[in-house]
Amino acid sequence: MKTQTANKTQNVTEKTERITGSEAIIRCLIAEGVDILYGYPGGAIMPVYDELYKFKDQISHILTRHEQGAAHAAQGYARISGRVGVAMATSGPGATNLVTGIADAQIDSTPLVCITGQVASHLLGSDAFQETDIVGISTPVTKWNCQVTEASQIPEALAKAFYLAKSGRPGPVLVDITKDAQFGELDFKYEKCKGVRSYIPVPPTDLETVAKAAELINNAKKPLIVWGQGIILSQAEEQLKAVIEKAGIPSAWTILGASAIPTSHPLNIGMVGMHGNYAPNVLTNECDVLIAIGMRFDDRVTGNLNTYAKQAKVIHFEIDPAEVDKNVKTDVAVLGDAKSSLTALLPLLNNNTHNEWHQKFKDLYAIEFEKIIKDDITPTKEGLTMGEVLRQININTKGNAAIVSDVGQHQMIACRYSEFNITKSNITSGGLGTMGFALPAAIGAKMAAPDREVVAIIGDGGYQMTIQELGTIFQNKVPVKIVVLNNEFLGMVRQWQQLFFDKRYASTEMTNPDFVTIAKGYYIEGKRVTKRDELATAVKEMIASKDAYFLEVCVEKEDNVFPMIPSGASVSDIRLS
Repeated sequence: MKTQTANKTQNVTEKTERITGSEAIIRCLIAEGVDILYGYPGGAIMPVYDELYKFKDQISHILTRHEQGAAHAAQGYARISGRVGVAMATSGPGATNLVTGIADAQIDSTPLVCITGQVASHLLGSDAFQETDIVGISTPVTKWNCQVTEASQIPEALAKAFYLAKSGRPGPVLVDITKDAQFGELDFKYEKCKGVRSYIPVPPTDLETVAKAAELINNAKKPLIVWGQGIILSQAEEQLKAVIEKAGIPSAWTILGASAIPTSHPLNIGMVGMHGNYAPNVLTNECDVLIAIGMRFDDRVTGNLNTYAKQAKVIHFEIDPAEVDKNVKTDVAVLGDAKSSLTALLPLLNNNTHNEWHQKFKDLYAIEFEKIIKDDITPTKEGLTMGEVLRQININTKGNAAIVSDVGQHQMIACRYSEFNITKSNITSGGLGTMGFALPAAIGAKMAAPDREVVAIIGDGGYQMTIQELGTIFQNKVPVKIVVLNNEFLGMVRQWQQLFFDKRYASTEMTNPDFVTIAKGYYIEGKRVTKRDELATAVKEMIASKDAYFLEVCVEKEDNVFPMIPSGASVSDIRLS
């Protein structure tokens, strides 16, 4: 029987109640504003699901078809909304199936709270049925994790989890809760966490280093900005735009930074990295000041560090001190939130244009267009290309869609050729490169942003890793658009085999099922395109649909993605063929 007492402190809840730990978990989620969570029930988490049933009018649970799908759906939700995504699973294999999504979220700075059930506390360490040390397993790939063995610990643990997931540089956290803690009782009250001892989520902006950065930028003859996802996470899109327009600086982006500034902006000069644009890669090794904002100098961006931007003064705007000087030695490090730092930088900058420097980018773009882009998006050969599919999607969505891509050749093509007018529009697995990411992530993205068109771009390999999530789409009537670019290969691996292993296509050719029939088995309308004259109509029909729609496009089997920086090569050694 519940007892109630007045609560005189400033808490989210207005009263203290005697409730079970499992009910406390749901109350905590509601207090944090969670409206949707993704998961899969099982024995060790069943008490929570029983309580969740009672609160179904306040919080929606989406039953995915695999726990990995739950984690990726929560990622998609978080990436497009900027809110914390929540995933839940049982102990043992349920918990371990979340780990790939957790690791993906960790390296891509995605705020997740994952809740796992655990065997009763007296069974811990006894190799009980479905017992796995998920805290130990997930420690390397979480921002923080903990195990709760008493009901009274639940509110504080979850409050801390949500605070850590979304503060500073975001990331995933995991709270493992034993079954007896779920059944136990506590006097419930909930206070949101406002700080953790010794944890400084955002270093204060140092105006002295901002001034040093401004001086270098103002004296630069050939400056180059490379921005990353830090711009999006700090909501600094307008500040970045103001900086590059005032200083006239050509600006490139990492994969996760895409869409922070519209693709059509005249100072947006494209993507850096292994399959990025020719000009920003080559001219990285000619600029005199390199300004990195909210990016971590990943190896796919830098290529050979021994030859990367050695001629340039390097300015690094970064929220995480651990990233400064980790890969690239900086001349000026500006620690802090990107929005605050760029706001402080803007009035210190001189108005400039750098017209001669811009012309170099235009000249190199013209070379790339003639040798690569033209044939990618308006090909004359018989077979369909991935690029022309993206072009048709751009035409029909007018650059306003959220593009959720999987991992492989199609991912690089999607990032290169998608038109983005709206921030948070490029949702992909960047650092971990997780095949199977796109389909469940698109579910989460569409649920978080139901008024936006969400298009998943997937290869035939990655699609089959989480194809069962078609069941989640059908059951919940999620109107996502699914495009599978089918080249009957694990395309990116095959490209490397062609270029570097004398065309020994070892275990990369795919014998695929009838994808359209499978989609229709889940009551999702579908179509297969094999000829160019079918493509425009099919894409138009897909985008016009008010329901989920599956489109398979059979593309050239041995097309490659260029430009390409070979592994270990300098960014200057980027290949056009």
